[in-house]
Amino acid sequence: MNTVPSARPPARPSAREAQTYAGESLLVRYVNFVKLAHTLFALPFALLGVLAASRVTPVTWRTIGLVVVAFSSARWAAMGFNRIADREFDARNPRTMNRELPQRRLTLTQAWVSVTIAAVLFVLSAALLNPVCLALSPIALGWILLYSLSKRFTWWPHLWLGISLAIAPVGGYLAVTGQWSDPAWVLIAITIGVATWVAGFDIFYALPDAAFDSNEGLRSAVVRLGERRAIALAKLLHGVTIPALALFGYGAGFGLWYYVGLIVATAILAYEHQLVRAGDLSRLDAAFFTMNGVMSVAVFGFALLDRMV
Repeated sequence: MNTVPSARPPARPSAREAQTYAGESLLVRYVNFVKLAHTLFALPFALLGVLAASRVTPVTWRTIGLVVVAFSSARWAAMGFNRIADREFDARNPRTMNRELPQRRLTLTQAWVSVTIAAVLFVLSAALLNPVCLALSPIALGWILLYSLSKRFTWWPHLWLGISLAIAPVGGYLAVTGQWSDPAWVLIAITIGVATWVAGFDIFYALPDAAFDSNEGLRSAVVRLGERRAIALAKLLHGVTIPALALFGYGAGFGLWYYVGLIVATAILAYEHQLVRAGDLSRLDAAFFTMNGVMSVAVFGFALLDRMV
């Protein structure tokens, strides 16, 4: 097994994190607190679930709006709770010590209030969709919140996060139809596709924190496997992503344009893996922040085009 460096990095704050915004208004501080821009990564897949369901049941603008609200509020609650749970680690990590709680740009009370409101809004949105979504909403909320603690007890928090975001397309489908897909493997396929996609890029995200996590007793695939083997695992996971999405497209009845989107997604993933190499993480921000957002939008965009033509 490869090992990670044991020396603690010098406690120097890094530059402002990617996908955060300048400004000191309360709104900007909250937006940065939950990295609201990251909603772009998974929201298209929630809408992909809605799009697939539209072949079974008519979709209204009300349903689409409630799906967007439910997804965004769930993500806010999950990310906000993550910041609260990790605030002491963030304060010691040079990469994260500029975040809102360590720098006291938000108080712990303000953080908890926003998380509570978001969680209530998520459950309320689910209730307004249908009884199935309401019944499943506490389970979904519990799963995505518990992710924030997973690095304390499992080497594979990336898969936990992957399943957390894979709830989005399943939730989008259930929001429209109120029932599981027929055949059942259609939603299983999209779950596997999104879970492996997210888990793969989350391994990339964990690479710069390997030494810090090891010293703090936190767990990740990078700490367990070492940098080179963790990158190989990310490649393996992404090797599952595209076939799973292709299988979903077949079962959901998508046609040519959807598969053109998957070709684009494959090219994006291949390029992403060219950006990140063992021993060279200098282009990691481009791989994580830009390419993954482009990929999810591309898959949904071509699926929407396929549905419209």
